[in-house]
Amino acid sequence: MRDLLPELRRWWDSGERFALATVVAVRGSAPRDPGASMAVSASGEVVGSVSGGCVEGAVFELATDVLATGTPVLQTYGISDDEAFAVGLTCGGVLDIFVRPVSDVWRAVADSVERDEPVALATIVDGEGSLAAAMAVWADRVEGSLGATGLDAAVTDDARGLLAQGQTGVRHYGPNGQRRQDEVAVFVESFAPPPRLLVFGAIDFAAAVARIGKYLGYRVTVCDARPVFATARRFPDADDVVCEWPHRYLAGTHVDARTVITVLTHDPKFDVPLLEVALRTPAAYIGAMGSRRTHDDRIARLREAGVDEAALARLRSPIGLDLGARTPEETAVSIAAEIIGLRWGGSGHPLGDTAGDIHRHDVRTP
Repeated sequence: MRDLLPELRRWWDSGERFALATVVAVRGSAPRDPGASMAVSASGEVVGSVSGGCVEGAVFELATDVLATGTPVLQTYGISDDEAFAVGLTCGGVLDIFVRPVSDVWRAVADSVERDEPVALATIVDGEGSLAAAMAVWADRVEGSLGATGLDAAVTDDARGLLAQGQTGVRHYGPNGQRRQDEVAVFVESFAPPPRLLVFGAIDFAAAVARIGKYLGYRVTVCDARPVFATARRFPDADDVVCEWPHRYLAGTHVDARTVITVLTHDPKFDVPLLEVALRTPAAYIGAMGSRRTHDDRIARLREAGVDEAALARLRSPIGLDLGARTPEETAVSIAAEIIGLRWGGSGHPLGDTAGDIHRHDVRTP
């Protein structure tokens, strides 16, 4: 929903009615994850996507019906055949898509998303209870209700847990929040701030990594100790450019399990103290640039500094996948490919050489 906000804000401000279609569950090789959304206005405008093109036409028609009737709908789209191509998934997966008119609670959620304030939205999507009843959950408050005190309490606890992990998905409860029952299906959508990409070393490769990191949805910081190189003008795609010794900056900034750290300096006076700090953090990815000789020297220095083997095993070095990259842009692609593969459990092999589902929805490496 984050990428739809500018258009949704325009519709809200102009009084335009619209319906929101959201992927709430996937099975098999479906093309989009839970939370992917498409909005359809009463005037027929469309923003967003729920399947990359497979079922958008059918979802548009369904959203138009929802706007006309005001009745939310949970619709399942499965594998297509020659006679049902327009409403099937050619990839062979299954999508559950929930389409509903947008409530006032959504406006409060959108406001928080725009401020990078963590918030979760819980919506009844199936079963007993008021379909499409919604509740926004923050760390310190709640807005809206799902219709039962016990259900509100149970979902609030679960939503805060999911929000802390940045996870989205369906949870099942009894009518009053009973944990061992499943009469009510609640879709909990987490809107955490964008994950961070920390790029150390203000070189030409860093500019390309910052650019692709921003494209992938990260909040990008470039850090270097040299003021002549660490300038906003040299890194227009970065959200922040910091002139500071890298290890000092990293020791004093927030790093969580979604943070990506790329060390591009390949200079031991920067690399070793920086990696000593980095390998003590819970970062999702820590990669360092350099030749194999540089890597061997770096590892030896880190061992001398007291870094243990378990920590060293977390270091991705030389950084990136073996794509034969030469230019800064190609190298940035290889680094991004390694980050994506680690996140989703990908093999890094050509898809034509692999078997099974292409899209993994149940594997996410922290």
